Amino acid sequence: MAPSLKRKSEAALAASTDAKKPKVNASITSFFGPPKNTSSTTSTTPNNKTSNASSFFSPNNTNNNPQSSPASSTPQKFDKAKWVATLTPDQKKHLALEIQTLDPSWLAVLKDEILKPEFMRLKKFLENEVKSGKKVFPPREDVYSWSRHTPFHTVKAVIIGQDPYHNHNQAHGLCFSVRPPQPAPPSLKNMYTALKKDYPGSFAPPPNNGGLLTPWAEQGVLMLNTCLTVRAHEANSHANRGWEAFTQRAIDLVAQKRTRGVVFLAWGTPAGKRVTKVDAGRHLVLRSVHPSPLSAHRGFLDCGHFKKANEWLAQRYGEDGVIDWDLSPKAKKIEERVETKEDKKNVTEAKAEVPAPVVAVGKVDEEGKEEKSEVLEKEGEDGTVDADEAK
Repeated sequence: MAPSLKRKSEAALAASTDAKKPKVNASITSFFGPPKNTSSTTSTTPNNKTSNASSFFSPNNTNNNPQSSPASSTPQKFDKAKWVATLTPDQKKHLALEIQTLDPSWLAVLKDEILKPEFMRLKKFLENEVKSGKKVFPPREDVYSWSRHTPFHTVKAVIIGQDPYHNHNQAHGLCFSVRPPQPAPPSLKNMYTALKKDYPGSFAPPPNNGGLLTPWAEQGVLMLNTCLTVRAHEANSHANRGWEAFTQRAIDLVAQKRTRGVVFLAWGTPAGKRVTKVDAGRHLVLRSVHPSPLSAHRGFLDCGHFKKANEWLAQRYGEDGVIDWDLSPKAKKIEERVETKEDKKNVTEAKAEVPAPVVAVGKVDEEGKEEKSEVLEKEGEDGTVDADEAK
């Protein structure tokens, strides 16, 4: 039998989400700018601007640690201050974002990767983007939010995305996820459809057509995009600049060091290429076409990945190790207020209803090996997919 889904209260979710935000620096010339009152359930205003490239990627003070909950403290013996002291002034300047906002558990295993010349060139490219007036997403404090929501030693599942959403107030560092009040993008809606089929009586999406997926990340689901930044309204604009090697290293380290076993969910051809070296004897690798409306109808909607992941995790970690995919914190309270059998039946039927998949996305033009959709581009998603997946 498939593991039952557990639920979190809305208040607990908000508290847990806020705990993962990095501390701000009081200096107006620092990395974070002036102090702001933000949380994971509020959107970032599009008018927040940085005065120069260093204010986006290179704070003056590199000794501040991001705020983290006890769950994010690394069990590894890593002396961050001692490591920072070994860096040159130039390295401290360009790696300030990583020093301040990458969770220590991830910094401990990725510290050699970020010192490579290729990564330093990436950082200089990003600094030049901002210096030239380009708007970059996600907001600087959210580039590595995936690491704080899912510390390295908590990872038991990995969902591999491609490019961050490229519209205002969408990307916040977790693949596929958007904060309220932004509506769930088309690909995420198709993920909801697949979840409804896996758990017809117990899954519900967030209220108000929402798309916040931090509850998954808090349970050990690493939600990692292949590229971690993007230029506003220009999909794949930061591709092939160095992010791919960095995120590949992160995936490889999970596969190498999380020896108890991890579920890798690789949707689409690009994601599939990321897991070709994963040991299928130690881990579970689930492949499918991408949930994009351009390809979801070719097998994603009925792939059963969410249920398969939990069945495997239950074998490796026990019942307490399964993922609560339910995203409706109020669902349990609603059921508890229902008194009659008829009302209970109506609630169950409403939750079991599978939403229609998103497959009609307007005019789709074929050019070469890709299908393109301007409608998806306007939604903030990558509007291209391999032609073989779209047929």
